[in-house]
Amino acid sequence: MRIAVLLAASLLVAGCSGSTSGQARQTQLTPITPSRTSGSSTAPPSPTSTTSATPAPAAGVPIAEATKWIEAAPPLDSTQYHIALRGGVTTDLGDDVAFTTPAGTTCMTDAKHGSPALACLVDLNDPPPRPQDVYGQWKGGWVDFGGGSVQVGSAHGDPGRFANGQGRELPSEASLSFGDYRCRTDATALLCVDYAHQSAVRLSADGVDAFACARQATPPEGIGIQYVC
Repeated sequence: MRIAVLLAASLLVAGCSGSTSGQARQTQLTPITPSRTSGSSTAPPSPTSTTSATPAPAAGVPIAEATKWIEAAPPLDSTQYHIALRGGVTTDLGDDVAFTTPAGTTCMTDAKHGSPALACLVDLNDPPPRPQDVYGQWKGGWVDFGGGSVQVGSAHGDPGRFANGQGRELPSEASLSFGDYRCRTDATALLCVDYAHQSAVRLSADGVDAFACARQATPPEGIGIQYVC
């Protein structure tokens, strides 16, 4: 009888021990949320800009500084700027060039019709007023830059070369070379240099400024302001 009781007690202790170790193993297998390590990140890396955000030089700087800023931007393929766009219609300009700046300045050459100078329409805050001897539609923001001179404000009975619309936008991180000209723009100002005459012009809403040029006290008839380079 005593042997039977001892045997039963031994079996009872063994059963309890097995149950306890089973519970411990079950606890160890319970899944937990993994900790986030400092070296792991699911966010993509921030892009790094490779272009310079240097703004356009201010008015009055030496022409060498203006030219250096223009040339710091790589030139685009000018063939994509030989068209004008207007209302879904594309006009082939041949060898002429048309482009638009982020600020809305529109520029175009018109050598096909005898006007190879660069002409731009600028939305000036304070355009020159129409002279008393001028009749017709006055365009105070019409700028002609022929290298040898800069003329601001003139009368035009029709849109002229701009009747075909405007060119593609010129991005600020690039420059455009055509003929003797090279141009570059930022968000507010356009600078163009004429290598043949070693002159340059700066166009913005604040005004038109010429480099290596002198303003005439009395502009020619029909012109608002003229600089001679």
